[in-house]
Amino acid sequence: MKLIRLVLLLCAGLLLAVPARAASVLQAYLPAVTASDLVPGAEGFGPIRDDIAVAPVLKDGKTVAFVFVTSDFVGTTGYSGKPIHTLVAVGTDAKILGVKLVKHSEPIVLIGIPEAKVKALVAGYAGLDLVAEAKSGGTAHEVDIISGATVTVMVIDDSIVRSGLKVARALGLGGLAPEAENAGPRFEIDAEAVPPADWTEAEGDGTLRRLSLDVGQVNAAFAEHPDPRARERAITEPPQSTFIDMQAALVSIPAIGKALLGPAEEANLKGWLKEGENAIAVVGRGLYSFKGSGYVRGGIFDRIVLIQDDVSVRFRDRDHRRLGGIALAGAPEFTEMDLFRIPAGVGFDPAKPFRIQLLAQREVGPIEKVFHTFDLGYQLPQKYLRAVAAPVKDVAVAAPQEEGTAQADLWKRIWRDSKLKIVVLGSMLVVLTGVFFFQSYAVKNAKGFYIFRIAFLTVTLVFLGWYANAQLSVVNLMALFGSLVSGFSWQAFLLDPLTFILWFAVAAALLFWGRGAYCGWLCPFGALQELTNQIARKLRIPQWTLPWGLHERLWPVKYMIFLGLFGVSLMSVEQAEHLAEIEPFKTAIILKFIRAWPFVAYAVALLVAGLFVERFYCRYLCPLGAALAIPARLRMFDWLKRYHECGNPCQTCAIQCPVQAIHKTGEINPNECINCLHCQVLYQSESVCPVVIKKMKSRAKLAASPGGAPIHQQPTAKVQP
Repeated sequence: MKLIRLVLLLCAGLLLAVPARAASVLQAYLPAVTASDLVPGAEGFGPIRDDIAVAPVLKDGKTVAFVFVTSDFVGTTGYSGKPIHTLVAVGTDAKILGVKLVKHSEPIVLIGIPEAKVKALVAGYAGLDLVAEAKSGGTAHEVDIISGATVTVMVIDDSIVRSGLKVARALGLGGLAPEAENAGPRFEIDAEAVPPADWTEAEGDGTLRRLSLDVGQVNAAFAEHPDPRARERAITEPPQSTFIDMQAALVSIPAIGKALLGPAEEANLKGWLKEGENAIAVVGRGLYSFKGSGYVRGGIFDRIVLIQDDVSVRFRDRDHRRLGGIALAGAPEFTEMDLFRIPAGVGFDPAKPFRIQLLAQREVGPIEKVFHTFDLGYQLPQKYLRAVAAPVKDVAVAAPQEEGTAQADLWKRIWRDSKLKIVVLGSMLVVLTGVFFFQSYAVKNAKGFYIFRIAFLTVTLVFLGWYANAQLSVVNLMALFGSLVSGFSWQAFLLDPLTFILWFAVAAALLFWGRGAYCGWLCPFGALQELTNQIARKLRIPQWTLPWGLHERLWPVKYMIFLGLFGVSLMSVEQAEHLAEIEPFKTAIILKFIRAWPFVAYAVALLVAGLFVERFYCRYLCPLGAALAIPARLRMFDWLKRYHECGNPCQTCAIQCPVQAIHKTGEINPNECINCLHCQVLYQSESVCPVVIKKMKSRAKLAASPGGAPIHQQPTAKVQP
């Protein structure tokens, strides 16, 4: 029982890749903000309200505004797949007084776009009139998009406007009031509706809705853009040329799906959609694509967004399917035909009007673009609906869906979408566990084991690192203190399945084998170092062995770095994250060296050092390795076999250890060992290990002596350098 408790405590301490969320995001970020930074002249904040995640902004003892975080009210997932947290102060007249970007994980600010530029854009929302936005459906302002950061900026814009409207309506600011519930007739989908007979009827009765723009209209729209280059770079095709002819239909409605898609395709659609999900078909032709050529797998379709009241839906690759053809008679030819899934739980109501917003772009420089939006409005025709009686409103107010339930649905969906990655990682862990448990058999053939290790490290680098971005970081561990204070959340951690699995595996491996199971086999940057060093050896680049005295004094450096980072994290996790750039993981693995040159130069310098001193960074600088080495002292077994002669007199393993983790006295330092198993290859080598060679000679003499028993000599294992 004590052992089980120890394992559970260790897992709970290490399984922290993200800070746990408190009751509201506002509680986490408000203490670090000065009121006057948001609202000039403000003196402080009042307590966060119990009924809604907002806090009053106080000036001269009076409430002059309310502050909130966008992610408490609307989805703010950006291109990184993680939330963008923006702090907003809205005045009593429903005008935004101040905005501050407080937390994000977007890669765009790391690959050439200064973060200051994004923060300045966010701050520019001060003065936005939410009353005007409510009347226009959120389109009363121009979106100032930064080239190269389209998705990020549009997510921020959506979140500020729609969360602002929710807060303003909930608090009655500026005369806005909550949308009346149960006012007027309610409708539901009529399963018996008659589908349109052909394309002409579908266009006529509103089953299909259309956005048709010619070159002249688009040129006229961009002519009004404040950037004069937008006018100078007008499209040169004739004004009557079709810029885009885009049409849409809500094909999750049974009658529309059968008519537009045909029976077979409609059956496939039903299999694709889960309970509560909807789908739209979007088709188009002309000079402009509603998908865009810049779309890549794993990304977001940044040219279209579905908007309904305060709900906005951006479509990722997992919510997209190509449409093979249109079954409806008389349908014209289209160059693009696609299906987009609207997830359940986003608040979309198929019976209410919505619009598809198209983002048109125009290049005005080598890497600069300007943008303009056009709307395709959609209202489901009345023939597909039927009125239902409004439910009798109970005296007791129904409790809103708890955050935990919504988050549980989200992480389950993410795990379903990550099946392939999970299977591959699970297979890697099974194989690695088998190697460790049966290491005597695994290392018997030295050449075969060398090939296996190089192949495994290649998969770690390419799949875990560059493809899946499953690189653990000391930042994960620095979140431990804050998470223990605010409360641990399993569901928040489950949002990243590969990180969850890796940390669970690390926690278990620390008890059995120490830190080397991760550092030596599953760390993508560690794999990159070792693979580049092996290439250097093949190219006969000289290998340096540091004097033992210097090497022993450099060991503690990584522990001092970790303790320094941990100390800073107690005061400011944000500052500690910046200092954690001593880890080159983000540059070399997550961003694949596409980053500002100082970061790239630093990462390359560490790899160059590793060409001469194998795993230079791992040995002397890695704070994550230091952090893992501390609990690794609790491991229960010593799996690495040694002879009494190891260290006295034999120094073979100590000399050949890739990271100099073996003392001259023969002991293996578990804090520095990366479990590469090279010493176990030497342990069985009949050509290198003096102890094995001596035994073989003794057996040979015994066999050669009169009456000696014959021996069956095993093939000699050749050890890779």
